[in-house]
Amino acid sequence: MSRLQHFGWFLSRGFGPHGWGHPYYEWNHRWTSPELYQQSARTLEQAGFDLVIIEDALSLGNPDTLDLRIRSAYGGPKHDPLLLAPYLFDVTQHLGIAPTVNPLAYSPYQAARQFATLQHLSDYRFGINVVTDVGSSRHFGVEPVGHDAAYDRAEEWLGAIRSLWHSWGPDALVADPRSGHFADGSRLSATRHRGGYFEFDGPLNALPFAELPGAGGGDPGVSGTGRTAASGDPVVVSPGGSGRGLNFAGEQSEVQLALASLDVETIRAYRAKVLEAALAHGRTAADIDILFVFKPILAASPEEAQRIVDASAHPDDAVLAQIALGQSSDLETDLTALDLDKPVDPAIFGDHVSRGSIKGLLGRFDSFADATLRELLTAKARLGRIASRDGYVGTAEEIADFIEELGEEAENDGFIFSGDLHPVTVHRMLDELVPVLRRRGILRSSYGSGGLRGNLRDF
Repeated sequence: MSRLQHFGWFLSRGFGPHGWGHPYYEWNHRWTSPELYQQSARTLEQAGFDLVIIEDALSLGNPDTLDLRIRSAYGGPKHDPLLLAPYLFDVTQHLGIAPTVNPLAYSPYQAARQFATLQHLSDYRFGINVVTDVGSSRHFGVEPVGHDAAYDRAEEWLGAIRSLWHSWGPDALVADPRSGHFADGSRLSATRHRGGYFEFDGPLNALPFAELPGAGGGDPGVSGTGRTAASGDPVVVSPGGSGRGLNFAGEQSEVQLALASLDVETIRAYRAKVLEAALAHGRTAADIDILFVFKPILAASPEEAQRIVDASAHPDDAVLAQIALGQSSDLETDLTALDLDKPVDPAIFGDHVSRGSIKGLLGRFDSFADATLRELLTAKARLGRIASRDGYVGTAEEIADFIEELGEEAENDGFIFSGDLHPVTVHRMLDELVPVLRRRGILRSSYGSGGLRGNLRDF
């Protein structure tokens, strides 16, 4: 029997114009209405997926690249994913939902109260994907901070939220109808927080969480520093791939959304860094799942897979321009005006651009001096066969071979599939793959108890 792995879906466009730029937009789903996402969420739960992570960006970007980002709906508009979550919980019973949240946008008290509400409403299936983007500071009247300082702020924010979640001490909730005694105020903590970035007083005006059997998690401690999650707390996800980001994941997160080359050596090395950070903060490998972003292209046969790969070998300038537009949106830097046949000057990327996005543009190249922009974009266009381990195009059986190999040889925890949360995208990627993964014992066929954390800890 193969090793069970965890699977999730990264709604990579965020709560935005799903299907835009693709023929399936003509299915006439309304991206502003919940039905589109509800239909796909039900399918993912039927498939045995653990969670959906919803990307978000608070801003349309800096004024110099605003038109670039919205021209083809790459960078916006985006509606608030936190408000989409209840609609997805309403049509599922086991699937976890983790919207992207930014400490810029929520004071700790507000965040703790809203997130606690969603945790209760969802029967403990809520998570938060914590990002540290600083480019949106101007929208909130906050001075921007540097890359590492943004992580410092996020750590304080999470610790403050956890202290509020646990400001109701043991047995504070009495709920005894016979005596009419609902709660014991003497068991609530004042929770006075005076930190480097936030100041507030507690206790929290929301019900405490139950300790869930089978969900793992430790005692967050009386101090409320919050580095260890209790079993009833919302699950924390984080995506940062820098050294500081990996350390943040090791200390704070229960799911690391990992973006890296999908080969045995790279996955082993990446996992080692995160687990080393976890151990340094008194945690164990069992406290965090590292799930790698995966976007396979399924083909009906090996022959079709080869035709897809061959067709990608020589992209014309129109294809490269389209790729440049998408990369420009991610990087908040206009690549479309640059000379295709010259190297990119790294000085064009401001401090607000994530290191992961820059590394993503470089791909297999070590530095921008090693390639022209045409070569960078051509490498993005070029596809490869998964059977030969030089790309991700293959049949369901070939993709399952790959997933199984990484689970066994790299001890991979699982994958986050990436794409629009559109029924066409979901079915195209999963219809043939799910049965193969289930037959091999890689993908769950049923759920246990304990909410989202229980899903992540039950094997």
